[in-house]
Amino acid sequence: MKQLRRKPLKDFLKQVRPPERELIFILQDVQDPVNVGSAFRIADACRVKELILTGISAQPPHPLIRKVARGKHRRVHWRYVAQAADAIVSLRAGGYTSFALEITAQSIRYDAVDYPDKVCLIVGHEDHGVTKRTLAVCDSVIFLPMYGAGASLNVHVSLGIAAYHILHH
Repeated sequence: MKQLRRKPLKDFLKQVRPPERELIFILQDVQDPVNVGSAFRIADACRVKELILTGISAQPPHPLIRKVARGKHRRVHWRYVAQAADAIVSLRAGGYTSFALEITAQSIRYDAVDYPDKVCLIVGHEDHGVTKRTLAVCDSVIFLPMYGAGASLNVHVSLGIAAYHILHH
């Protein structure tokens, strides 16, 4: 660090302010353990209050989750709930506003929303996305604009982009 003229990591981290918003992630039917492990790393980086795995989502102690999460699955509070819609309804009672990250006719650009202090961000299955049943109970649906030929990004990449935007705007 001295040769790079950088502060030691512990000193650098002291100057980083924690996020002012509370953020919870719900992963609905996210099958790929790499996406789940990456979600744990993003959750740790964003100081997410809780990560909720639902449906057929891969769960720790899966070896690929453990490998990709690099121990974050032990640091981030997580739980399993069978139905994402049930988790959303429960969180709403605690003051959370839910935003599904999905492309629908009603979706709003992620950067055109004024986010409240308590946000629940939902991502869905790698191929099928967030289910209609879950979308029906969400407060809003947001999307990331795509400028290339593809219609979407990988689940964990989208989650990271949206989460950082929500925390910093």
